[in-house]
Amino acid sequence: MERKEILTALNGIFSVVLNKENLQLDESMSTDDIDNWDSLTNMTIISEIERLWGVHFKLRDIIRMKNIGDMIDTILAKSQQ
Repeated sequence: MERKEILTALNGIFSVVLNKENLQLDESMSTDDIDNWDSLTNMTIISEIERLWGVHFKLRDIIRMKNIGDMIDTILAKSQQ
């Protein structure tokens, strides 16, 4: 699995959860850059990621994810376990 594939899938998840059709994520984006990405929508996003990739995040994993790039790194690490 490549970073670009994960980014594309994340873009789909974020678009649906945040109801933003034209959203284009990049690895440097964080909650400060995306309207409506708050703690509640973050938990929905995390749940969708876990379902799609069949992984489980611990609380410390979630806390360490500061931007989309960190999220991709965590997905890659968890999916290789």
